[in-house]
Amino acid sequence: MAKKIKKQKDKNVSVKTEKPNEEKNVKKQEENTGFDKSKTYSVEKAVKFARETSKVKFDPSVELHARLGIDPKKGEEQVRGTVVLPHGTGKTLRIAVFTSEKNEKDAKASGADIVGGEELINQIKQSGKVDFDVAVATPDIMPKMAPLAKVLGPKGMMPSPKNDTITTKIKEAVEQLKKGKIVFKNDDTANLHVALGKLSFDDNALKENIETFIAVLKKSKPASSKGIFIKGLVLSTSMGPGIKLEI
Repeated sequence: MAKKIKKQKDKNVSVKTEKPNEEKNVKKQEENTGFDKSKTYSVEKAVKFARETSKVKFDPSVELHARLGIDPKKGEEQVRGTVVLPHGTGKTLRIAVFTSEKNEKDAKASGADIVGGEELINQIKQSGKVDFDVAVATPDIMPKMAPLAKVLGPKGMMPSPKNDTITTKIKEAVEQLKKGKIVFKNDDTANLHVALGKLSFDDNALKENIETFIAVLKKSKPASSKGIFIKGLVLSTSMGPGIKLEI
């Protein structure tokens, strides 16, 4: 009868699986800069910490996240609007203008990247592809754009008079968007997120962009909203820690 031979573990071989140290690295970065995530800071100080705690190898966006005192389920408490940032967003927008044939020449002269009417509408409807960042339309073409609601709606790109993207003043609309006009809107959890520039901007440019946006946001409180409107503001960079702002 063959004897069973027990396999012995090789004590000289040790397999160790190490967990990523990303959280430790971020915490260390925060400690080195004096940043305390439990405290609130002025815009100027927050920009400083955003710069010092960012360690990515690309030029990250500087983002602002707002927690609002609204009921997102109520239509009358939706927060949306536009603001022209004094120093732009750092991103070159591709703008599409939807208009009738008689206005196409003026639309092209405005600096729009894409201009078209029914043919452009059908093209997007069939392909479902969108290769622009913002859609602007003249009122006369809007009835024909209804089929694009399923494509542009979920992306928040359907032209609307509420954000000045349905207009007869095409040149003015395109110029403002190119200069840094952004559209903001709350999400289903009563939060709002916007990119307000790039970390490569100088401190003053970031400060002015942030303060300009906050000033407009404060004026956007719905009449039916009761209590505190802006419950919290957090500044961050892409993949960076959240820095609480003084309100």
